Amino acid sequence: MINLTISMKELGIKGGVFMKLSTKGRYGVRAMFDLTLHQGDGPTPLRSIAERQNISEHYLEQLISTLRNKGFVESVRGAHGGYMLAKKADQITIGHIIRALEGPIALSDCVSEEASDCDNSSNCVVKLVWGQVKERIDDVLDSITLEDIKQEAINAKQNGDQHGYMYHI
Repeated sequence: MINLTISMKELGIKGGVFMKLSTKGRYGVRAMFDLTLHQGDGPTPLRSIAERQNISEHYLEQLISTLRNKGFVESVRGAHGGYMLAKKADQITIGHIIRALEGPIALSDCVSEEASDCDNSSNCVVKLVWGQVKERIDDVLDSITLEDIKQEAINAKQNGDQHGYMYHI
């Protein structure tokens, strides 16, 4: 189960707990975004992605391996080898990437896709709340494709905006 980050400070609450995506999810999305930007250029070497995205090559190799095993990335061997998207960018959502790397998305065990150990699950009032939050998170993550963020980055670059994207076209 992944751990999503919500800043309590951003919500106007002092103190509190953060729910946070791990580096697996964050770096995985960045790596897939990088592959999307270089789609059509042939296979992209792992080292190039690591350098552009400022991710450890060793760690990136583990992430790409998982994404390859899940069918989102394909590898090409040889001197001009590297990695490419296995599907079109408009067919891969941020939700696909995060679930492939992190597992099910849920704020609480009782709404996870995995079995819950909670004794109060059958009569828990807040389970409804956690279920609705999970649905909304799923809806957002599943509504954004790699193509969407590529187009947003291209538009931002054309408008002279800096959205924190690390890319080179």
